[in-house]
Amino acid sequence: MAKNLYKGPRDGGENAEARQTQNAREGEWIYGRRPVAEVLRAGSRTIYELVLPPRAPGESDDIAELRALARAREVPVRALERDRLDRLCRGGHHQGAAVRVSPFAYAPFADLLEEARDNPSALFVVLDHLTDPQNVGTILRTANAAGATGVIVAEDRACGVTPAAVRASAGASETLRVARVVNIVRAMEDLKKAGVWLTGLDFGDDARDYDAVDYTGAAGLVVGAEGDGLSRLARRTCDFVARLPMLGAVESLNASVAAAIAMYEIVRQRRSAGR
Repeated sequence: MAKNLYKGPRDGGENAEARQTQNAREGEWIYGRRPVAEVLRAGSRTIYELVLPPRAPGESDDIAELRALARAREVPVRALERDRLDRLCRGGHHQGAAVRVSPFAYAPFADLLEEARDNPSALFVVLDHLTDPQNVGTILRTANAAGATGVIVAEDRACGVTPAAVRASAGASETLRVARVVNIVRAMEDLKKAGVWLTGLDFGDDARDYDAVDYTGAAGLVVGAEGDGLSRLARRTCDFVARLPMLGAVESLNASVAAAIAMYEIVRQRRSAGR
């Protein structure tokens, strides 16, 4: 039976009306057909309402699927014309679907540390103060696809799992464990104590080619911020520094692209080793 995560009035009277008014002020909006579908499927958030266009002949299969998922979750569906959806999503590309949900539930970092100790093939992605939700969301999607154990982000001066990041991840963030920590370097040190070897993506005389690092054991990939790269302390805490060869005129790659290349090198090595 589908888990009922609908938070809303179940009875009549003043109490129901008060709760409905309160719920209207709660939550955050996620929009786009795929992100909305993943939020509904994952069942990890409280879902307040789904907003779709009014029913019409020839409705797309995607929208019909969202209605079915909402029925299964007992989520109320509100009909809005497209121009009102445009205003609701502040002009974002909503594709006719938006859902109001509770904020993302971060995983306790202690749980990821326990996994690091117990799983010799654990893979962690550490984001060293990335601020662009597009980059963060794309990395979350790749981390999910690559089978990452979890992702660690900073609480301050960094982008977390915001609605924009969820959209950039196409909803893949909803089935990925993400921990938020006060101090990224301290979290890296804790991972190392738990047996995780950390590789930071950066350039420099001490950097080796990204495919020359052995990732077959418990591994962590540390991705630096846009423009600045790895912070000094994060770089110093890494066991290895890895670079991607730049053979053309460009000097570096976007953080999410570099992270994707490195993550799939980890996948390649582990598959070759039968891990």
